[in-house]
Amino acid sequence: MAKIRGTSVLPARREAITLHTADGLDLVGELALPPENDPVATMVCLHPLPTHGGMMDSQIFRKAAFRLPALADIAVLRFNTRGTSSLQGTSEGEFDNAVGERYDVAAALEYAEFHDLPSIWLVGWSFGTDLVLMYGHDPAVTGAILLSPPLRYTDDKQLQVWADGEIPLTCLVPEHDDYLRPPEARERFAVVPDAEIVAVDGAKHLWVGDAERVLDEIASRLNPGVTVPLPREWDGPMETADTSAYADRTTAVFKNVPRA
Repeated sequence: MAKIRGTSVLPARREAITLHTADGLDLVGELALPPENDPVATMVCLHPLPTHGGMMDSQIFRKAAFRLPALADIAVLRFNTRGTSSLQGTSEGEFDNAVGERYDVAAALEYAEFHDLPSIWLVGWSFGTDLVLMYGHDPAVTGAILLSPPLRYTDDKQLQVWADGEIPLTCLVPEHDDYLRPPEARERFAVVPDAEIVAVDGAKHLWVGDAERVLDEIASRLNPGVTVPLPREWDGPMETADTSAYADRTTAVFKNVPRA
């Protein structure tokens, strides 16, 4: 048995993919499937703000793709929104302040539907949570999870769309978040009566040191049959990823926006 570390890559069927948007862009992505079983559910990742280092390889989503296919039978679909770069490549287009990105979200959902991926869950982090709230209330979506929602682009009218309760909404809110802390989150999400607000003690916006807690919360919702906490050790083949290229991309995604 070997300890699962931040750079540990567990077995999965991984495939580089290209998403095609309705406005003519090609987006770089990856689909990671369980190594042997069919997936129980699908996690579509919407990453933090690309102008401040956010990308498909941001640490929570990178670790989700490394671990959840093997540990929880979850398919993980990651991609770079328009104009965003990672080691996988650069998506076409330019960052559009959550406007043109509506087509990026639609392209990811279209891909998941076309390939018959089961039980599609949108998981947004920071800027990605705004994309979920603004463009993710879709019949194809089974549920949504928000990590560190800043509500920078989302207004109350867009929040109100989720009040029908048809798509379960879970918000993981760090105790020491830079932009929206648990008491404020409960006030802002009051317009969505069924929204689940999970306050995570000691955590910060970037979830450094808390990735395991986040992955446990995600796995338990996407695959209720899985046992959490997920295993912290692995008895089998395991590779080690080189993440040194991202050492300078761990700054706060809205560092130029002071907390209200």
